[in-house]
Formats: sequence, C-alpha cells, structure tokens
Amino acid sequence: MAKTPSKYICVHGHFYQPPRENAWLEVIEVQDSAHPYHDWNERITAECYEPNATSRILDQDQVIRDIVNNYSRISFNFGPTLLSWMKEYAKETYTAILEADKESILRFGGHGSAMAQVFNHIIMPLANARDKETQIIWGIRDFESRFERKPEGMWLAETAVDTETLEALVTNGIKFTVLAPRQAKAVRKLGDTKWDEVNDQTVNTKRAYRCNLPSGKSIDLFFYNGDISQSIAFNGLLNDGKRFADSLLNAIDANETEQQLVHVATDGETYGHHHKNGDMALAFCLDFIERDNRATLTNYAQFLEIAPPTHEVQVIENSSWSCVHGVERWRNDCGCNSGGHSNWNQQWRKPLRETLDWLRDSVSSIFEHEGGELLLDPWKARNDYIDVVLNRNEETIKKFRESHAREGVAESRVFRLMEMQRHAMLMYTSCGWFFDEVSGIETIQIMQYACRVIQLANQTHEVDHGAEFLDGLAKVPSNINTYGNAASIYSQFVLPSVINLKRVGMHFAVASIFEDEPETQPIFNYATTSELFTKKEAGDQKLALGIIKVKSLVTRSERRFAFAVIYLGKHNIIGNISLDMEVDKFSGMQFRMIMAFQDGQLGEVISIMQTYFGPEKYTIWQLFSDEKRKILELIAQKHLSELENSLRKSYNSDYQLVTALSNNGLPIPNAYKTTFEYILNADLINCFNSDKINIKQMERISEELTRWSLKIEDIGKLSRLAGESIYKELQRISNERDNAKRVQRLNRMFPLLDKFNLSPNLHKSQNLYFEISKEEQLKTTGVPEWTDQLKSLGENLGIKVG
Repeated sequence: MAKTPSKYICVHGHFYQPPRENAWLEVIEVQDSAHPYHDWNERITAECYEPNATSRILDQDQVIRDIVNNYSRISFNFGPTLLSWMKEYAKETYTAILEADKESILRFGGHGSAMAQVFNHIIMPLANARDKETQIIWGIRDFESRFERKPEGMWLAETAVDTETLEALVTNGIKFTVLAPRQAKAVRKLGDTKWDEVNDQTVNTKRAYRCNLPSGKSIDLFFYNGDISQSIAFNGLLNDGKRFADSLLNAIDANETEQQLVHVATDGETYGHHHKNGDMALAFCLDFIERDNRATLTNYAQFLEIAPPTHEVQVIENSSWSCVHGVERWRNDCGCNSGGHSNWNQQWRKPLRETLDWLRDSVSSIFEHEGGELLLDPWKARNDYIDVVLNRNEETIKKFRESHAREGVAESRVFRLMEMQRHAMLMYTSCGWFFDEVSGIETIQIMQYACRVIQLANQTHEVDHGAEFLDGLAKVPSNINTYGNAASIYSQFVLPSVINLKRVGMHFAVASIFEDEPETQPIFNYATTSELFTKKEAGDQKLALGIIKVKSLVTRSERRFAFAVIYLGKHNIIGNISLDMEVDKFSGMQFRMIMAFQDGQLGEVISIMQTYFGPEKYTIWQLFSDEKRKILELIAQKHLSELENSLRKSYNSDYQLVTALSNNGLPIPNAYKTTFEYILNADLINCFNSDKINIKQMERISEELTRWSLKIEDIGKLSRLAGESIYKELQRISNERDNAKRVQRLNRMFPLLDKFNLSPNLHKSQNLYFEISKEEQLKTTGVPEWTDQLKSLGENLGIKVG
C-alpha cells in the first residue's frame, strides 16, 4: 500500500479586476491609459490571464519545451465580475479556466482548485449584514453557474474579516477561507483551554485551523506564508522559477512528522502583469516541485480532507492582508497608500464612505417601501436577482417575476428597484478606496455607480438625492488643486456619462447615418425597434429620419421617439429627437425634408427640423465613446485613403526622377522621402492584412526602405499586425497538413521581420504550433520536406516539441 505523503505545497492566486463597465451601457468603454489595448481588462488578460492558461516551460537553451495550464495545478479564485467579462471577450481563456478546475478535481482527490469570491469585492467588515449575505449568495451562485459545482472555499476581498462575515460564510455552506498570518490572534490545540497568542511570525502557517463561532458553528481557516508571499509579490522571487521552487521546498520542516502544508497567496496578476513572464516562473516552479518529489502539490480542500484541523484559532476582528491598520485603508487616512505622491493624503476616504453610506441607507428605505408593494419579499428577491444578472433572457426574467413580483405590477418598476440595489453594492467595490487620490479611475467608477443609484431612485420613487449627494461630495477633498473636491470630479467625469432612453435614441439616430442596416442595430444593453426609417444620400450628404422604440434590456423600461439627422460631410452632423411624435405629423415633416434635401436646399432641411423639433440639437459628440471613435476613424480613414491615392500617384510617376537624382548624387527633397516612406509603410500594412503572405512584396519593401534610408513609422502597430498575420497563416497550415510550400513561405518571413525590426507577439502562434507538432508526432509516416519545414518553423517560433 502506497504511503500517504506528509509534505504538501499549494500556491494560491487571487485573480481580480474591479468592475469597469459603464453603469448604464454595461460595457467597458475605451480606457486610453491601457493603450495599446482597449481597456485594462483586455491588457491584463493579454499579460496575465491568457499566459497562465498556456504558460511556457523553457529548456536550458531558453527554448519552449512544454506549454501548460497553470490554473490546473494551483489554487485560485476569479472575481465574478471579471469572469463575466471574460466569458464575452476572452472566451478561450475563460474556457481554459473552467477546464483547469475540472482537471484539478481529477488531480487533487475530487476537490476542485477554484474558490468562490464575494461578488464585487466589497470590504465585508464594513458592509451591513444584508450586503454581507447578498455578496456571499451572489458569489456562490455565480460560481455554481460557471464551475458547475458547489464551492468549498470562498475568498474574501482583501482577506478582510470579522466574526459576522465568518458566520455568514458558514451559514451559506462555505467550509474554509484563506487569511494573512497577521490576522491570527491566538491558537490552541483542540480540547485545550489555554490560548497562546500569536503574530505573523509565530503562527504555524503549515496547518489548517478550526475557528469556532458564537453560533456554535465553525469554519476552517488557512494562514498563508507571509514571507514567501511577500517575496513573490515585491522582492523579485519570480525572476527565477528555480529559486521560487526552492523557497517553497526549503520552507518544509524536514523534522516534522505530521502533515504540513507550505502555501502562499498573492494577487494572481503578480504572475505576468506585475512581473513580466511571472507565469513562466510559476510554471517552472510547479514543474520542478512535481519532478523533485520532496513535496506534493495540493489545494486547500484536499489538504483539509487529508489533514483535518487539530488546532483552533481566534482571528483579529476587522483585519485584512493589505492594511496593517485593519480595514482603515477603506474608511480613513491611515497612511496606507500605493506610493509615489509623498505630499498627498487620503483624508477623502472617510467622507466618501460616509456619503455612500448615507445614499445606501436612503435607497434601502425606498427599496423596503416600494418593494413591499411590488415584491413578496424584497430582500429575498434581491438575493435571487443574481439569476437574472447572470443570464438576462426572457425565461429567467419571467421566472424571477413569477417567483417574486406581486400580481399585476409593472415589470419596469420591479427591475428598476433591483438595479438600484445592485448598483448600491457595486459602489462599494474596494478599489474605490485603495489608491491615493479620489480622482483616480477606480474611485470615479464607484461614483458612477452611485450616480446610477440616484437616477434609479428618482425614477422609482420620484425623489432626487442628487443635490444632497453633491453636498456630501463637496466635503471629500482632492489632492489636486484644480479639482478641489469630489463634487467637482463628479460633475466633470460622472454626470456627463449619464444615459437615459432619449440619449440612446440620439445615439441610434446619429449612428444610423453610418450603418448599412440601422433598423437592426443593437445598442449595448438596449433594444431598438424601427417603426419607420428612411435614409437618403446625395454625394457626401446624408439624411436619416425615423420613429423608433428604445427598450432597456436591464430595467425593461421603454420609450418611443421620432428623429431626424443630417450629415453634412466629415464630422458635421445635426440631429433632433422628439418624444411620441404622432405618425401623421412625422409623415408631413418627412415629406417636406426629403423634398428639400433632394433639391439641395440643406438650409431648408435644417429649418424644417427646427420647426418640428425645436432648437435643441445633437451632434456626433452625443455618441457613446467607442462608437464615436469608430465613426471618427471611419471618416478619417476615408480621407486618408484619398491622401494615400494622391501620394501613391506621386510615388509611381516620380520614382524614376527620384532615382535619377540619387544616381547623380543630388539631394532628394524631403517631400519625396516622406511620400516614399508613407507608401512603403502602407504597402507593408497591406502585406500583413492580406489573406496570403506575399513574401516577394515584403522583400521589395525591405529593399526600398534600405535603398532610400527610410524607416518603419509605427513599430508597435506593425508588430501587432505581423503577429496576427503569422497566426492566421499558421491556422491555414493547420488546415492544410503536408503543404510544405506554405510553411516554407512563412519561414521566409522571419528574417524579413528582423530587418524591419519588428517584434510580433508569437504567443498564440506558439500555442497552435505546439498542438500541430503534438499531432504530427502521432503519425507513423510524413512528407520529409513538410517535416523539415515544420521543424524550421518551430525554431523561428522559439519552440520545440520533444
């Protein structure tokens, strides 16, 4: 009979991003600070979440010898709001995370490595009892909907803990959580009466503890190794995967006979985002430990089964892992900050939380009053509303209504109430207080959620908390003199974001000018239905008129609008919108406007619009952020194409003249150099965008750039396009096995990329090559030329398959 191992290692990653979605559109709008990516979720996915799903293990020559899914061998939790985004925008990585949990169940004795997390990362000790309960229930339901099993453990935001939170975890079936070593107050052996006080240096982190609660229930707790975790996050331990593994193995007590667990916990983003190639250090570390045989990898749930607690523990109330003052970082100027501004303070934290607490309590009264009329049990309805949040379709909405709403009530009133409560929790997302300044994007985000709460309260109960909320924000100081206080920040960055059905109608009207089929145009989480729509064009000018119905897919509220918009060329747009214009009146206006437009009387068109709609107008600037950029880029691209055609004509017609100047030692005018450089760069972009790699064209461009001493204009953009082109070509190779010429053509590209000084991201291409090579190894026969070219391709991609 095999001997049960006694020495175990577990690495936990807390993978989380704050919810960044626009409070009305439910999508993340472009975040320029994340450039060249669309937003920070996309950037961190590229730098961390995706690489950990396909992490590289290198050989001694720094060539990839294996690609592994790190998630399957560690303990991890993902924030529910992050997973919701990944399901839509990073599908392959999302699937890899779910598959990793299934694999870990087989690897770790029937226990999955994924832990649940409180829903939107609020600081639990600072939450009221109802919010604690809902955050846990929503976190569990979200977990179950994705991982298709019940969670055994739950991660607390910032590991912030108090007894009430632990009671709520146990009540909802959670078996364990993970805390920082400094959160342990005292320990004793089960059955003993004397408590021994401990601290972050004296608590034995190698065992699990039982925490007995006032209710008579208990929960098991782990306290991670603080020193090694600190070294991983801040002291460069991830610079060397072998040193990382040694630090874990050396922490094992060789003289200890009972089962012991060396475990660490950090932000998951440490492995790749905070530390480049941190995922590879983790992969090497895990691989080394498995090969070394001195310890066995495990997860928390399996270790609890192997080694149930023999000791119990008391925790320090209101403590956390990222604030030595407990939970003061999220309600006071305690001195904890992210650094970089020594002259700043965080005196804004306390009045901001007090203002949000006032708003929460105010709308809770509305919720109980209105909810009592509309719902059978308002607070139970809130707990169950997660089912709608996870899957907004007619079936779940109908089921929720039938289970919770009183008969005959308007559904829009019900769902406005529920959304008011959802956003009242979102506004407590911990990142809003974590950093140094109240004007940071994380704090602006939670103020945006608060703004949505105020709007929904007004729509639900006809009470406006806006003025009093602004008064509260005026007491929240900013470190930046130009802002002064949070009221100014709120007015500049939050209020302009407010969206209602009319603004959605405006967006539809303007966007319809540029869409081929605007009648079926979805607008984020709003549905639009065209009752009437007409579009006319005359050269660059366009005219669109219509009657549409706009419906929120979230609150279920809807309105009907008539609109007219005229496009005068470039970015010049004038539009109007009106609520509930009668069809006969609209038809008369439509007839007059079309006649005037077709007669070329644009001034008359605008005059008719004013007659029917009044003086209020809207322009392209009323478009939502991403759509506005898209249309402006579309307009700019049209004019850039015209410019390129003009420059190309000069390039073709004057090429021999420039050659003659060069051959005779005469200086080439800068205008010609600029023209040639622009055209050659455009040609290279076209090479990467084409369906077939044109090596001869790329070679010509390389020769021309060298001949005229010209340079690549946008290294970053062209590197990205080159990486995408290589991946697309590799996909074609995967579908056309034994086509050696196609592989040979791709191999010829790599020396050219060096000449262009391009550094494409080869991550996805390496993954696909790895799959192809593994499949090819299973073949008993193969075309020699294909095999040779495939091997060369592996060398170019920096990967080999043993």
